[in-house]
Amino acid sequence: MRGDNGLKIDQPSDVRKIIHVDMDAFYASVEQRDDPSLRGRPVVVAWRGNRSVICAASYEARRFGIRSAMPAVRAERLCPDAVFVAPDFNRYRAVSRRVRDIFSRHSQIIEPLSLDEAYLDVTDNLGGHDSATAVAQSIRREIREELDLAASAGVGPNKFLAKLASDWKKPDGLFVIRPERARELIAPLPVSRIPGVGKVMDRKLAAIGIQTIADLALANPASLETHFGKFGPRLHQLAQGHDDRPVCADRKRLSVSAEDTFASDLPLQALDDHIRRMAERTWQAAQKMNRAAHTVVLKLKTSDFRILTRSQTSMIPPGSASELALIALDLRHRVQLPESTLYRLVGVGLSGFEDEKSDVLQSELFDRPVGGQMLGK
Repeated sequence: MRGDNGLKIDQPSDVRKIIHVDMDAFYASVEQRDDPSLRGRPVVVAWRGNRSVICAASYEARRFGIRSAMPAVRAERLCPDAVFVAPDFNRYRAVSRRVRDIFSRHSQIIEPLSLDEAYLDVTDNLGGHDSATAVAQSIRREIREELDLAASAGVGPNKFLAKLASDWKKPDGLFVIRPERARELIAPLPVSRIPGVGKVMDRKLAAIGIQTIADLALANPASLETHFGKFGPRLHQLAQGHDDRPVCADRKRLSVSAEDTFASDLPLQALDDHIRRMAERTWQAAQKMNRAAHTVVLKLKTSDFRILTRSQTSMIPPGSASELALIALDLRHRVQLPESTLYRLVGVGLSGFEDEKSDVLQSELFDRPVGGQMLGK
């Protein structure tokens, strides 16, 4: 059988039922829920300051072009009336646990991706619902009624399609991609909608004539592998609507990092601000994981594409973005290259994550004040 776009449509014999749930503007929505004076106003969750970046923005703030990971000073320029609220990760984690409790009423197979999103395998759901759509409707209703928050959900036969579906009608939406219509629905989407396809990959695909998922599905897999290595065939599989990854309950993330490629190559001594900015972004991402990391990694790429990594593992993990930045800056002293060496990229990462500890220990590790402020995502 072929769809209108000419793509062959396979009818899988054993269809899974996967839901992707994404809390809408989670941090900002929690702030607006808990402080009614913020409702309807452009709320930005971030510390103020030249080196701060945005943790989250309400939909009112997004209308001004404000986005997560944007420098706070730029957000202030885009919307001078934006209300800045300092992040409170203890509260966000507490709300996230309540969302997770709602998920657990419907499935034992839950893969949390962060505090605000997760996959659920509801092929055999716990609530006795007739369909995955009914499960998703129930989850969204319970979140709304019990927590006064909105969640978007996507339903599909695999993780890739469920993730695409959850973005379809945001905010506060539900969309279903049925197996028989999957190729037809995803074909016209830009390839940038595929996880892992960023701006650089998007440009590279466009350079060989691939702009939509339909283009990608019709491409030669061998040619894609020549251009993009192992990621090429993987892209081709996703463009067919195929994704056999299981939903992994309590998946442990091994590392988190942020990288920055410079507009022009720089000497090592000129990387301070870049390292601090990457440390803050990495720290923000780590806050979603509710575990402490003992290893700090500094990654550098020279102008001739040589990659260097330096790491430090400590008994006591960094307790703030500032501490993480200081360790990363100190790791530069272990780089034994000529001072004339230029660099095109720097990255800061965290690894060696502990299993979840007691709330007391986690509170001490993640919420230690630095200079009178608590830094985080």
